[in-house]
Amino acid sequence: MIASVSGVVASVGAEVAVVEVGGIGLALHCAPPTLASLRVGRETRLAAALIVREDSLTLFGFASEDEKQLFELLLTASGVGPKIAVAALSVHTPEALRAAISQGDLSTLTQVPGIGKKGAERIVLELRDKVGPVSALPVQGGRSMAWTEQVRQGLVGLGWSMAQADQAVAAVAETIDGTTPPVPVLLKQAIRLLGKNK
Repeated sequence: MIASVSGVVASVGAEVAVVEVGGIGLALHCAPPTLASLRVGRETRLAAALIVREDSLTLFGFASEDEKQLFELLLTASGVGPKIAVAALSVHTPEALRAAISQGDLSTLTQVPGIGKKGAERIVLELRDKVGPVSALPVQGGRSMAWTEQVRQGLVGLGWSMAQADQAVAAVAETIDGTTPPVPVLLKQAIRLLGKNK
């Protein structure tokens, strides 16, 4: 089983990063915050999980061992597949997810694309006793508090300048009315805006 991947970042896309390991390029599906931290041509080390299906072998990469453990824990819940588990880590930090599961906070869990009220209830029921210790500090909005920095880093990682990234983030911020959408949605919106301004 593959537990981690170390090597040079060959490419970074919207959902997948390619890391060169011993002359072989490994494609790792990652959450946007992890992708935003990677730089092409630089060394990286990602915790990894290999998901084996009858017709595919898919590698997932994580910035920390904590994220990987929570990803694997989420997969043990009924109805949660790799796509939803990655989406959960895209929207919330591991700490926020653990707190939401531990406290039965359905509104936080249903912010994740693909998780409805019944799915959130099932996750709480099945994982509440397995999430481990949760920080006593109140969690405010998971990753949503830092979406601007995540989108900015993602754009710079994809080749835009810091000034262009700042401009796009400001434009996207003006479009938000009410609940902040997940980071992947905001990143795609920023990329579209920058594409129009080329």
